[in-house]
Amino acid sequence: MEQFIKISLDLLAGFGETLKIFFVTLAFSLPLGLVIAFGSMSKFKPLSALTRAFVWVIRGTPLMLQLIAVYYGPGLIFGQILLTSVSAVYITFSINYACYFSEIYRGGIESISKGQYEAGQVLGMTKTETFFKVILLQVIKRIIAPMSNEIITLVKDTSLARVVTYYELIYFAQRYIKNAGLLWPLFYTAVYYLVFTALLTFIFGWLEKKLDYFKA
Repeated sequence: MEQFIKISLDLLAGFGETLKIFFVTLAFSLPLGLVIAFGSMSKFKPLSALTRAFVWVIRGTPLMLQLIAVYYGPGLIFGQILLTSVSAVYITFSINYACYFSEIYRGGIESISKGQYEAGQVLGMTKTETFFKVILLQVIKRIIAPMSNEIITLVKDTSLARVVTYYELIYFAQRYIKNAGLLWPLFYTAVYYLVFTALLTFIFGWLEKKLDYFKA
């Protein structure tokens, strides 16, 4: 029993690090994704082409590869490690998910009919006012399902941080395999992931119901 409690507390500490990755990634990737979406929709062709090419590269390569490149790449180029594992994880996850979110944003924004933008102009609203007061909440309603899928995927992708020796949940479980020959703590981590994803699923389901009045 003492061993079970000790392992549970160690895994809980690892899960705390997992949550840090999760919330820091969302804090940076959600607004950055909107900026990237505007860049990809820009009427300035060089900017939109460059932005879409960047998104294509990030979405077309594995997150693990990106983590390794960001953490070890500067060291190989400049001869010394410039980023800590924590910084490398936060930067890589934020950029990666910002690119995925940008495509969701872009799809949601482009799904709104041009007539609504024109209606805003007729009412004397600027493009910015029209977007934030008329379009944005409708976009949120339309993207809530795909966004929830990506965010739940993020919960599981945090386990990749261990490749650059970030001490997250799976890392702690693997340590028990190496040091104590115990396999069950690795499977026990599923409880932490399942509980958290169940909570997120409930929250997103509640949000979808709250936004049901947007039928446009």
